[in-house]
Amino acid sequence: MSKRLQVLLPDQEMSEIKRLAKRERLTVGEWVRRTLREARTLRPIHEPEAKIEAVRRAAQYTFPTADIEQMLKEAGYGLDSRIR
Repeated sequence: MSKRLQVLLPDQEMSEIKRLAKRERLTVGEWVRRTLREARTLRPIHEPEAKIEAVRRAAQYTFPTADIEQMLKEAGYGLDSRIR
């Protein structure tokens, strides 16, 4: 289902948006939708505090680890397998 969004803009700003949309051969509506999608992808979905808490919880655990080349080799992804 689609929803309508009404945004009031000063004449000068609307003229600039129309010019930008025309330059990209888009309607103003499509230009706005694309711009809003781009802006949304640049913003984190989760609050920074939630991310910090997740890192703190993960840091409480100790897991075995090794050098990345050793782990890749043990998993069957050694340097020689990547060359083939």
